[in-house]
Amino acid sequence: MNETFRRLSEHQVKLLPGLFKNRFDVNRSYVLSLKTHNLLQNHYLEAGLWGPRVKPEDAHWGWESPTCQIRGEFLGHWLSAAAHIIASTGDLEIKGKADFIVSEVARCQEENGGEWAAPIPEKYMEWLGRGKTVWAPQCTVHRNMMGLFDMYALTGNSQALEILARWARWFVRWSSQFTRDQFDNILDVETGGMLESWADLFGVTGEKEHYELIKRYDRRRLFDPLLAGKDMLTNMHANTTIPEIHGAARAWEVTGEERWRRVVEAYWRCAVTDRGYYCTGGQTNGEFWTSPNQLSTRLGDKNQEHCTVYHMMRLAEYLLRWTGDASYADYWERNLYNGSLAQQHPETGMVTYFLPMRSGSTKKWGTPTNDFWCCHGTIIQAHSVFPNRIFYEEGANLVLSQYIPCQLEWDCHGTSVSLILSENTHPEANRRPGSRAYVLKITCRQPEEFTLKFRVPWWVSSSLEVAVNGEIQAVTGNPSSYAQLQRVWHNDTIQITLPQILTTCPLPDMPSTVAFMEGPVVLAGVLGDGNTQHGTEILTEKTLYRGAGDPTTILIPDNDREFTRWRIGYRTLGQLQNIRFVPLYEIRDECYAVYFPILEQYQQD
Repeated sequence: MNETFRRLSEHQVKLLPGLFKNRFDVNRSYVLSLKTHNLLQNHYLEAGLWGPRVKPEDAHWGWESPTCQIRGEFLGHWLSAAAHIIASTGDLEIKGKADFIVSEVARCQEENGGEWAAPIPEKYMEWLGRGKTVWAPQCTVHRNMMGLFDMYALTGNSQALEILARWARWFVRWSSQFTRDQFDNILDVETGGMLESWADLFGVTGEKEHYELIKRYDRRRLFDPLLAGKDMLTNMHANTTIPEIHGAARAWEVTGEERWRRVVEAYWRCAVTDRGYYCTGGQTNGEFWTSPNQLSTRLGDKNQEHCTVYHMMRLAEYLLRWTGDASYADYWERNLYNGSLAQQHPETGMVTYFLPMRSGSTKKWGTPTNDFWCCHGTIIQAHSVFPNRIFYEEGANLVLSQYIPCQLEWDCHGTSVSLILSENTHPEANRRPGSRAYVLKITCRQPEEFTLKFRVPWWVSSSLEVAVNGEIQAVTGNPSSYAQLQRVWHNDTIQITLPQILTTCPLPDMPSTVAFMEGPVVLAGVLGDGNTQHGTEILTEKTLYRGAGDPTTILIPDNDREFTRWRIGYRTLGQLQNIRFVPLYEIRDECYAVYFPILEQYQQD
């Protein structure tokens, strides 16, 4: 498999102070705070090592309760998040905890007979095979396999790989008893990313039986119609299918069989290119895909399930690596700010399962130990992968894909190179809200020639400005592309200024209703204190009025500088009742609106 962009090792990148490190650290604190025996409670239960007669006071509950059919799913997410944190920071405290958990899963596997290692009973799979209703057992299995594989791949835990290899024997035997049609019926019941697990395992072992599992988990009833150009997604449960496409993506990477890649590309066209998305980059209402470009009727209290946000970001990253197309990085960035950041509480790290788009909505936050929705798992993963998405290699050259402050240690042709990326907070450099500015300091042990490519985002409003050591460079780049600088580097400072303007993002089927954005950041209008609404929503839609000019003239900057840093803030001007706008990712408990009908001024009466 040929990649255009290649990921760097996570340990090469260290996040620097700022928004993203703050969110990463909040996530790390939450991940570490969960008690080991509670994380393992359902594995212990299935292995006969735990069986309380009454609910323990500190047990994990909600979807992790012993009565839930997908109990234990969260541990797989936890292991994956822990593995990324360990890989990027070398965190020994989390590593000790995660290694012990893996060893206890191995212990439970032995208690279960040496193969089955799930926190749910094997009989759930038997039920699935004979068509009895059961809630997504393979999805639960996949999450645990995913966490174990990440512990192996990212931290070198060989015991995790041994568990997976033994577990695969059970699936080889179980799956072989069904005809193709019978197994296709099984695959129709929320299979999750099982295909990706088998591809991951085959990529390491090369074993024939693992390749056979890849072929058995080929979901032809979805993949073949997609390849034929049919819309298979409208009104279909979204998060059922996205992990299956991850499996197709990984299958292409480990087998080189072209059909798998064509499935991924067909899915992206159907889910994104031809369907459209909200200003946030997210999609779905009530967990289901909308009709193509028909978004206005689906604005509700259950938009944008976080699992779909994170999983589509993962899919975009696959395609970015394969193609080097900056539009996939743009999509990832849009969902980062307005999905993963907007759906994580900045102080507690808790998730809001959905991100409501209906005017007057509030975010409903999960709790540390009493909910454990599926999105509870993907939020801790989403905030552990930042270091792994900033820089890539393209051949012997370097690519800056995301503007997240960090320090990179890179080897270039045997020369040690250190790069420090930071925001340029100088008032004259940033000229907020007219631009975003960054500084990249490059220090080479000895002079070294290479090409640095950096993304020109979709939201850049005019020609970018680039200076090296204070000298303006003749660098060009269209929006959604990568610009480049080739030279001999030693001790150099690059200043990158990305011009931006306040823009509107209309609903495709209702263009007079718009959201406001500054660069990649969606702005939310603050409609009131959620606490004063006693948990209810403001059901009246907030209309804004303008003259004959651009709707962005309704907003003016507000509270936009604090000490040495710029803030993103606006307020309306000339309205019947003016309101403030802040980044959607800063909204906590307030009532807010994202989309606003815009009417001409003379219609306000």
